[in-house]
Amino acid sequence: MTTIGLIGAGHIGSQIARAATAHGHQVVISNSRGPETLTDLVAELGPDARAATPEEAATVGDLVVVTIPLKAISTVPVEPLVGKTVIDTNNYYPQRDGHVDALDDESTTSAELLQAHLVGAHVVKAFNHIQSDHITEHAQPAGSADRRALVVAGDDEAAKATVAAFIDEIGFDVVDLGPLAEGWRIQPDTPGYGPRLTVDSLRAAAEAAQRRG
Repeated sequence: MTTIGLIGAGHIGSQIARAATAHGHQVVISNSRGPETLTDLVAELGPDARAATPEEAATVGDLVVVTIPLKAISTVPVEPLVGKTVIDTNNYYPQRDGHVDALDDESTTSAELLQAHLVGAHVVKAFNHIQSDHITEHAQPAGSADRRALVVAGDDEAAKATVAAFIDEIGFDVVDLGPLAEGWRIQPDTPGYGPRLTVDSLRAAAEAAQRRG
């Protein structure tokens, strides 16, 4: 049994928590408003879930999910995540996050910004191109015909393998985009962002993606 630490308990975070507990994992959930605001979600998830602070979720998680707005990534605790695999689900939305020059000119990506903040952690981009409720609604057993695929991107092969195994376990095939810098291929306004695609069609969509500029 793996403990999944969640920093962020919004739409994506809560759905990953549901998928994780359904497959026998423990989850430790946190948000910026405090554990007391997560009582209903924890009650729904059952005995394998509890609420905590972001620091505790980062500390106890074997696998940690950062699923908060980009503008808040500087609040993610650094030291507890050294050496750990961290899933980044975020997207850059200027209307929410404010403009970031390095993202506007595409000299970096949102996941690379998180990686730069989390020195010593192994960030893997995942779950950023699927509608939150589809994380549970579209899940299928391995080998199912037309099984939906999700991407991973990251600079550490072992970390990517860990995340890919988790994604497969909860119901999806996996397409490896390569290094973290390639995560732009599945950002908003690219062909692979949003639709339900199989491995071959998702790989083709990622290859067809073009830079904004």
